Amino acid sequence: METKLLNQEWKEIWTIELNDSIFSVPVDKWLMHRLLMLQLANARQSNAHTKTRWDRRWSTRKIYKQKGTGKARAGSARSPVRKKGWVGFGPKNTTNYTISMNKKERRLALFSALSSKLRTNSLIVVDSISLAEIKTKSMVSILSNLPYTKSLLLAIPGKDDVLQKSISNIPYAKYTRADYLNIADLLKYDTLVLLKDSVKRIEEVFLK
Repeated sequence: METKLLNQEWKEIWTIELNDSIFSVPVDKWLMHRLLMLQLANARQSNAHTKTRWDRRWSTRKIYKQKGTGKARAGSARSPVRKKGWVGFGPKNTTNYTISMNKKERRLALFSALSSKLRTNSLIVVDSISLAEIKTKSMVSILSNLPYTKSLLLAIPGKDDVLQKSISNIPYAKYTRADYLNIADLLKYDTLVLLKDSVKRIEEVFLK
């Protein structure tokens, strides 16, 4: 499938051929949702933790006699009903939230998201973006002429400190490498901007 190739001024200069195996697959929303849930779940940390009766240190002496006080029977000074006592049925940090999904499904879900971007005219391929120095104002000036809607994801083929630092302070834009394209970013940002070399990098990484 062919699409427009734009220059840094967002003017069409040529066309570029996109791999049908990546950018022309049927959009499977259910599979995309599964991959999103996998990414969010696998990034989740089990931090909440409470101490059980065996984690608390306290004297084993009975705090007062069994009968004759008029109080409820009590043997431990660190029971859950007392101050600084152990927590009954509290959360533990041993919970594993990770879920699995086979490789073919993960790739198909990612390709579905890329195909959806292309079909809704939310995918823009640029020949190159170059800045003379690290400057947010220069990046804003370039993006101001882009016909995007609300937010933008820029994927480049490799490390580029000038682009990364110039775009990092723009609230409606994000920088990522083509190797690290993920379903959460593709669904969050309305417009995907790929450099020409990023298209080749995506094919190298996700079709091997």
